[in-house]
Amino acid sequence: MRETVLRRWAYSVWPIAQQAAAAAIAWVIAVRFAGHPDPFFAPIAAIVGLNVTLGRRGSNAVRLLIGVVVGIAVAELVVEFADGGVWALALATFFAMLLARTVDDQPIVIAQAAVSAVLITTFGNQEQGWERLLDALIGVGVALVFSQLLFVPEPLRLLRRAESAVLLGLADGLRLTADALEDKNHQLADQATRQLRALPDNLAALNTARTASGRIVRHSLTWRMRAAPVALEQERADQLDLLAGSGVMLARTAMATTDQERPSLAPSIRALATVLADMARHPTDSDTRQRAADRALDLASWLSVHGPAVPAQSALAATCAALRMIAIDVMIFAGMAPEQALRALHPDSDQS
Repeated sequence: MRETVLRRWAYSVWPIAQQAAAAAIAWVIAVRFAGHPDPFFAPIAAIVGLNVTLGRRGSNAVRLLIGVVVGIAVAELVVEFADGGVWALALATFFAMLLARTVDDQPIVIAQAAVSAVLITTFGNQEQGWERLLDALIGVGVALVFSQLLFVPEPLRLLRRAESAVLLGLADGLRLTADALEDKNHQLADQATRQLRALPDNLAALNTARTASGRIVRHSLTWRMRAAPVALEQERADQLDLLAGSGVMLARTAMATTDQERPSLAPSIRALATVLADMARHPTDSDTRQRAADRALDLASWLSVHGPAVPAQSALAATCAALRMIAIDVMIFAGMAPEQALRALHPDSDQS
């Protein structure tokens, strides 16, 4: 539990430090350059603009500004004719949220339009509205400088961190499966199942990182010029969905084999778990990927030779097929061309 909290803090310290620094800078700009005595919304806008997952901070800041503009415009119009009061507040809030939803249906746009309308109708001061708009511009500007120029997130790091989480989860599940097969231990098998059931959460996080990396490349001039390696890593991330599915299928079919067959399967499954763990710990190391591809290729080739001796329509045959499939997925993820990986299953197919 303590390790989880410390890891969460470690991931959060740097983004939170950026938000705090942006808030302070926005406040100083609003006070010293815009002459606002209480520019509370400038630091708020800077914090809200940056307080989202990496890759969405720039668009979040722009949406915040859109909501503020809509809310102020509608509230100023309502106050002009309704002269304040609870009905003015209700009308301004209603129409500001309705118009904001028409412009952009993201929650932050609607919420900021409503907040702006409430503040303007409550204070009933036109200068307050325009000061708030200027504060919003200052806060959003600082957030954009932070997110698009000073602290642009690295899409490759985002992708590889998410990939490592998937690979480690799959490796742990397969390692527990191998232990359960060797020891014929049902409790270990249950642990392996629970570990593998957590993979969809890791895959969802990977999908989020994949989306964020694409958004960073589109919106960042620095990464737009380096889009090729990001696109390649995204393709590798796509392969992880198939790899995880193959791993789950392997664990399920292996546990369906007989007690006599299970110990012979454990070494191959443990070898795959080791390969996956190595790639998770060293995602950028080309030698590690090459070793993983070579070991998976050896396994797939061995199964292609000895697999036909396995009785058809048996759990063991299904397990061998799952081993072949996950070996191919490992090879492709490690960088081998799909055609080369598939030839490992049928080494004589290109000689016909």
